[in-house]
Amino acid sequence: MSSPSIKEALLNRRMLICIFTGFASGMPLYLLISLVPAWLRTEGVGLKEIGFFALIGLPYTWKFLWSPLLDRYQLALFTFKPGLRRSWMLGTQIALLAAIAGLGFFDPTTQLWPIAWLCLLIAFLSATQDIVLDAYRRQILPDEELGLGNSIHVNAYRVAGLVPGSLALILADTLPWQSVFMITAAFMVTGIGLTLAIKEPERAARHPTTLKSAVVEPFKEFFSRQGVKQAALILIFMLLYKLGDSMATALATPFYLDMGFTKTEIGLVAKNAALWPMIIGGILGGILMLKIGINRALWLFGLVQIISILGFAVLARVGEGIALLALVISFEYLGVGLGTAAFVAFIARTTHPAFAATQFALFTALTAVPRTVASSATGIIVEGVGWENFFYLCTLLAIPGMLLLLKVAPWSGDGNEPARE
Repeated sequence: MSSPSIKEALLNRRMLICIFTGFASGMPLYLLISLVPAWLRTEGVGLKEIGFFALIGLPYTWKFLWSPLLDRYQLALFTFKPGLRRSWMLGTQIALLAAIAGLGFFDPTTQLWPIAWLCLLIAFLSATQDIVLDAYRRQILPDEELGLGNSIHVNAYRVAGLVPGSLALILADTLPWQSVFMITAAFMVTGIGLTLAIKEPERAARHPTTLKSAVVEPFKEFFSRQGVKQAALILIFMLLYKLGDSMATALATPFYLDMGFTKTEIGLVAKNAALWPMIIGGILGGILMLKIGINRALWLFGLVQIISILGFAVLARVGEGIALLALVISFEYLGVGLGTAAFVAFIARTTHPAFAATQFALFTALTAVPRTVASSATGIIVEGVGWENFFYLCTLLAIPGMLLLLKVAPWSGDGNEPARE
């Protein structure tokens, strides 16, 4: 089967669906990490209490525990029977709209615990929506479009962050918080509209018939298809491929401050120099994967990631210059966008459509482990070796994941074969 042209791949209904799935997926997460902390702080909540709110993100890490339910059972809340995937999409999106709108009815000064529990519910609903949206994309995208489709999803996910992270904060200067949360919640209507407009994927017709098979079969299928040794190498690769890159950006803002840049400079230069190159890198990466394939993209984009980390080491040595700051950050996040595009496509290709919810949730949770662990240890490392040597260490830690490509995604071969039904 010949690869579609760039125009054919970009201008089809599947890519439009990926835009909406990305937006619906990203909005609740950025609400929790951007808007809620700002709301609590402006209402006088202490930094210690706000810091503990990071724990509400645990459902994103543990979502694989309940993902088999989404492969096995249709959510039986709707009389018009939307289907296995669409029932979970619609259920979580309606619940998210109500939960987000409800936040504004609480007073942070006297009702912090109810707010924390409601935020935990939002995180649970958001993680559940992510499970089913990932599975849906896996089932509607042909293998040759996995790279581009997942790139578009990830970038729409990031753009969605502008709603709670920018628009809502601007509105909060003139509107009461109750209105801000209701307006923010209204953006979930885009996801609901998508769910009502699309059809259940054809490949969703085959799914586990018992809860036991929904739990056991995804693991059995993966290890039998890949073989135990190859499966183990793939899992280790998923742990290591983004390790150096994740560590290098874990303390980005403190690094800029230590280099002497003002908060205004960081806000105007650093944040814009990060977002847009990352989006451009993601789209460019998706388009390139149509032509060169996922395997070669992992090699090339991974190399860009490694080189871009060294840019931070240069900035650490020079220590000044707005132009250098913008250049280094732009190149680093271009690498982030490219690398993430290939990596997410690889994860999608590794799943089997019949068990997409469970396998996708497990693989993405696995990739979050090094990011979480690395983020907790980076401060200790920097204090011990300094910023420049820290970035050299991050560069070295990116190499093992690249070496594993020889086994899991060889340049001249198909490597990890996409799952077939």
